[in-house]
Amino acid sequence: MTDSAPNLDAAYSIKTPADNLRLYADWAKSYDANFAQAMDYVLPDAMAKAFIAAGGMAPVLDLGAGTGLLGTALRRHGLLEIDGTDISQEMLTVAAAKQVYQRVFSGDLTARLPVADASYNGVISAGTFTTGHVGPAALDEVLRIALPGAVIGITINVQHWQSAGFAKKFKALTPQITNFSLQDVAIYGADNASEHKDDIGKIALFQKR
Repeated sequence: MTDSAPNLDAAYSIKTPADNLRLYADWAKSYDANFAQAMDYVLPDAMAKAFIAAGGMAPVLDLGAGTGLLGTALRRHGLLEIDGTDISQEMLTVAAAKQVYQRVFSGDLTARLPVADASYNGVISAGTFTTGHVGPAALDEVLRIALPGAVIGITINVQHWQSAGFAKKFKALTPQITNFSLQDVAIYGADNASEHKDDIGKIALFQKR
């Protein structure tokens, strides 16, 4: 993976947290231009709109904040109290420079975040819960850091919904969550002409009981 330029296929090939760290350390400075803009990446804005429409409130933690695309979208829609966390310090450095987060901190969702139980009114993520990055087991950690009643919104590539075990995990979480809904949205906009232009994501919205 380190022998080729960072791109979406390299991201989908990630197997471990160490792979993640290597890829995004290389990609951080060019990510916004070479991926988000070049691919017309509209998923963060769709997630922000859906979260707010579901009654999502601050303070919010953006999981897998990356370069701050979702945080920027949340602020654009009026939410101001936002923290961001990511496994890649290089990506967080780019995010912090945008001044959309009150605080950014490094954290690994596949382990345990440096966050106290029941800390946030909202938890949100776009593009992080996917094959090679963060799997469904991390939803337990998401619920740990959320306050009772917190609105939670995450995106999952539709191709991974069944195969990566997300559907099964959400069924198992039924006693712990309420107001669960799913909606399919485009990951990329009309300006994307790549082989991924028609990729679809699922936005999962729910509340912690």
